[in-house]
Amino acid sequence: MIVSFITSAICIGVIFLYGCVGEIIMEKSGHLNLGIPGIMCVGTAGGCFGVSLYMKGLDAGASPNLIALFFIAVFFAFVFAAALGAVYGFLTVSFRANQNITGLAVTTFGSGFAQFFMDKFVDTSGLSKAASCFKKGLPFADSLGWFGEIFLSHGILVYFAIAIALAAAWFLRRTRKGLYLRAVGENPATADAVGINVNAYKYTAILIGSGIAGLGGMFYVMNYTGSWQNASTIQAYGWLSIALVIFTLWRPDISILGAFVFGGLYIASSYRLFGLSTSVLDVVPYVVTIIVLIITSVLDSKENQPPAALGLSYFREER
Repeated sequence: MIVSFITSAICIGVIFLYGCVGEIIMEKSGHLNLGIPGIMCVGTAGGCFGVSLYMKGLDAGASPNLIALFFIAVFFAFVFAAALGAVYGFLTVSFRANQNITGLAVTTFGSGFAQFFMDKFVDTSGLSKAASCFKKGLPFADSLGWFGEIFLSHGILVYFAIAIALAAAWFLRRTRKGLYLRAVGENPATADAVGINVNAYKYTAILIGSGIAGLGGMFYVMNYTGSWQNASTIQAYGWLSIALVIFTLWRPDISILGAFVFGGLYIASSYRLFGLSTSVLDVVPYVVTIIVLIITSVLDSKENQPPAALGLSYFREER
C-alpha cells in the first residue's frame, strides 16, 4: 500500500507542479495571477484538441506515436493557455487593471470556455487510447521492484514537469535574465531606471508561466484520469497550485518535493491514513499552507518572502 500511495502521490502532484512553477514565474515578475485555475482548464482544452486532431488522422487500428503525441499535446496546451495569459497580461500590464479581480475573471471565463470548447469542438473518443500511451513508464521499471514502480513507472509528462521546474530554478537563480526578472518583481521602478524593459519581462513571464500552468491541466486528462470529466475538478487543482507557491517559498526546485507532498495530502483520504476522517484530510493542504505562511511571516527572512512589488501595477509616470 505504501508503494502504491507514493506512486499515486507523485502522479497527482505533477498537476500541482506544473501550475505552481507557472505561477512562480509570473509572481517573480510581480504578478499575482489568480487566473491559474481557468488557465489550466484552457490548457486542458487545448491539449485535448491537439490530441483529438492527431488521433483522427491515424489509420484504423494504428497505434499512436508517443513522441508525436507529446509534442502536439504540449504545443496546443501551451498555446491555448498562453493565449488566455496574454489577455490577463494585456489587462494588468498595459491597462494596469487590478490583478486580483482580473485573475478571478480569467478563472471564471477559462473554466466556462473549456467546458464549452470540449463539448463542441473536441472528439473525446480517442483520448483514452492516447492517455494509455502517455502513461507508459520506462520499459525496465517492472524489473526493479519498488524502486522502479515509484521512480521509473511514470509517463513522459511527469519527468518533463520535473525538468521544467529544475530549469526554472536554474534560470531564476543563475542567469542574468533571471536576475532581471526578479528585479522587475522586487522594484520595477529601479529596474526601469537601469534600462530593463519592465513590460517586456512582465509579458514574457506571464505568457511562459501561463503556458506551463496550462500543461498541468492537460496532464490531468492525458496522464491522470485518461478522460475528460468537467472543468470544475481542474479548478480545484489550480487553487491548490497557487497555495503550493507559498508552501514552497517561491522556489521552483523546492516545488518538486512540495508538489509530491501536496499530492500525498490530497489523496490521503482515499487511503484512510492516520485513521482521520475524509473531511479532515481534505483540508490538510490548506491548513499546512496557512501554517507555512505564518512561519515565514514571523521569521521575516527576505529569501522566504514574496516579491516586494507582487500584485502592484507599475506606473512609469510615477517613477
